Amino acid sequence: MASKTFLVPNIHCAHCVASIKREVGALEGVQSVAGDPVTKTVTVEWEAPASWERIQELLAEINYPAGA
Repeated sequence: MASKTFLVPNIHCAHCVASIKREVGALEGVQSVAGDPVTKTVTVEWEAPASWERIQELLAEINYPAGA
């Protein structure tokens, strides 16, 4: 299983985190999604068929692009 914690500068509140959790969590292979609006970070754990590239694409589609 892969895991990554990354910055999402567009997170402003718990609603933002909930949207990310709902959308990314719906991807097949995603095991968990956690976010923190204070630090503007998200942690995702996944396995195939999900991929980091697909997660990044989805975040961009929902206007929460991943930063560094």
